Amino acid sequence: QVQLVESGGGLVQAGGSLRLSCAASGVTFINTMAWYRQAPGKQRDLVASISSSGSTVYGDSVKGRFTISRDNAKNTVYLQMNSLESGDTAIYYCRIISTRIYWGQGTQVTVSS
Repeated sequence: QVQLVESGGGLVQAGGSLRLSCAASGVTFINTMAWYRQAPGKQRDLVASISSSGSTVYGDSVKGRFTISRDNAKNTVYLQMNSLESGDTAIYYCRIISTRIYWGQGTQVTVSS
């Protein structure tokens, strides 16, 4: 059974930093790993993704502030978030593509201004 366990969310002041982690278990090969976010009343949008070879894609609103990385030996993806803004407040979801798509349960990130 595949499980994704996210951690690292919380409350931070504007300008601060947080690091999210998502550890996958029960899966042998992971192609793409990604972070999405969903604010209240809005659709779920891509924040960043990273392929198995390390190629990255970022949403326009986070370029230059967020960095996605992965540790293939640990089946873990990270999201380093710097210079956080109130507009970054959302639930952040981890997503992986293996034999199918799997989603994490989400972790709340709240940025106070």
